[in-house]
Amino acid sequence: MNERSFMRKLALRDEILLKIEKPARYIGNEVNAVMKDREKVDVRFCMCFPDVYEIGMSHLGIQILYDMFNRREDVWCERVYSPWTDLDEIMRKQHIPLFALESQDSVKEFDFLGITIQYEMCYTNILQVLELSQIPLLAAERGEDCPVVIGGGPCTYNPEPLADFFDMFYIGEGETVYDELINLYKEYRAAGKSRREFLVAAASLPGIYVPSLYDVTYKEDGTIASFAPNTPGVPETVEKQIVMDLSESVYPQAPVVPFIKATQDRVVLEIQRGCIRGCRFCQAGMLYRPTRERDVEMLKKTAEAMLKNTGHEEISLSSLSSSDYSQLEELVTYLIDECRQRGINISLPSLRIDAFSLDVMSKVQDVRKSSLTFAPEAGSQRLRDVINKGLTEEVILNGAGQAFEGGWNKVKLYFMLGLPTETEEDRKAIAHLAEKIAERYYEVPKEKRNGKCQITVSTSFFVPKPFTPFQWAPMYTRDAFLGSARTVNHEMKEQKNYRSIRYNWHEADVTVLEGLLARGDRRVGAVILDAYKNGALYDAWTETFHREYWEQAYEHTGVDPAFYTVRERDTEEILPWDFINIGVSKAFLKREWQRAHEEKVTENCRSKCAGCGAACYGGGVCFEDKN
Repeated sequence: MNERSFMRKLALRDEILLKIEKPARYIGNEVNAVMKDREKVDVRFCMCFPDVYEIGMSHLGIQILYDMFNRREDVWCERVYSPWTDLDEIMRKQHIPLFALESQDSVKEFDFLGITIQYEMCYTNILQVLELSQIPLLAAERGEDCPVVIGGGPCTYNPEPLADFFDMFYIGEGETVYDELINLYKEYRAAGKSRREFLVAAASLPGIYVPSLYDVTYKEDGTIASFAPNTPGVPETVEKQIVMDLSESVYPQAPVVPFIKATQDRVVLEIQRGCIRGCRFCQAGMLYRPTRERDVEMLKKTAEAMLKNTGHEEISLSSLSSSDYSQLEELVTYLIDECRQRGINISLPSLRIDAFSLDVMSKVQDVRKSSLTFAPEAGSQRLRDVINKGLTEEVILNGAGQAFEGGWNKVKLYFMLGLPTETEEDRKAIAHLAEKIAERYYEVPKEKRNGKCQITVSTSFFVPKPFTPFQWAPMYTRDAFLGSARTVNHEMKEQKNYRSIRYNWHEADVTVLEGLLARGDRRVGAVILDAYKNGALYDAWTETFHREYWEQAYEHTGVDPAFYTVRERDTEEILPWDFINIGVSKAFLKREWQRAHEEKVTENCRSKCAGCGAACYGGGVCFEDKN
């Protein structure tokens, strides 16, 4: 593009941006954004997060891949996010194609469009990105002039509801196979090979799943009869890709700094991947096994570089369970010394509430302003054993007591409703536990208390997820979810200290839809497409979610959502995601499903290997072998 046409394009863009909310979402040129000469690169990769800029800029995975791609001289990676509804309306009326932030070029001009699929409620936003990019929604209708649309992220562990819309999916951690994929693309393009020839070749790479190369058949009862490749040489099983040595893998020293406040406006330091705990409802805890730590010296150097290169005033330690990082004390001590000198705050999410954690938090937080977060998940000990939470009531109350004695008076408690085997007594136990925590506060001597006790109880509704021991479990209906919340709410008001307790709960409509999309098969793709055509967009946002758009789609497509939500699955049934190997064996998941019904607790990985299979996956070693 010559300079004159480029300036015309910028003038048109600026004219449009003056008419919308938060134009800084779309202008690019942020600190540490990468600019390259488009004529000097071989491959252009557009990285997309299908939600608004503020949320997408908070996503660590995109920052890692953006940095990794742009280290290659032959690749220029740029970014794009879902336009908010105001810009969406203008682009449709004026037929303006969606553009990348760095070059402002149309997304359709790129070689790859990589979409991070972080949560199910963004599925209609994916179709928005494709349509505004003027890329056919269905992969089967794309020609040689379209970018290769590739999906990654946690939702790709059941890619089937989105199978019709993607050319391929990357199953696993992005640091492993992307270089091979890009090199293969360059080779096939140089040889003049077709789009399909490239897709067939790419399917032989580890972790790459090309949906068009597989066929699904169904039984009369609607369950899957078979799932198999339809092309010679395509593997029957797709293997999850993982990085075993995180300390040597790529990590951004200079992440892009957003112009406007992001959801998480801070430096993010990932200290480990995986989790040793084995909660039976937790998909991330199973997907990211085995647990892998980054070396503490690498983290110190990285933290120093990121703070210097961004100007952020806060650093957050990222992990599924930060307390389980073996070098946490040394790292936090170092950061406290460094950050105190610079006036930088430290955020420590995902800590277990024990004496060490409380001591650390008291050093890095303003105790009088901050609140502590507990996630008991279930009110009764029986149900905590069912979900393998690994927390006793004694531990919870002792932790709360130590926190109150340390000066905290604000506590947030997170629970789930609709868990397998849940009873009315289990629901009422949520209120009883909140009451016991409030009572524990008033046992603290008055001189140590910090004003009134403030307890916030939040309940989400349980959604069974693929590759968890609860993947076979039935979900509650919308009315059952709301009924369970009413039970908790009523019981909460019966407690002596109810004025110190505030209760809120999640939206049931959204939860039921999430359940459909989480465990759906390819037939659900028609529902997503129909709902999008009805107007569904930004389904994760309360103000833009419309239940009626989805109900119309169910009726029009003939898909019964109850088949995917409230139906309990047989453990021998072929599940839509069974063709993926994540390292954790199906035999282990079945065993944990059985132990849940027996109310038996399975020890954490550091205490005793449970034989899930992930310890040996990709060359890993279990904790028992290390010792």
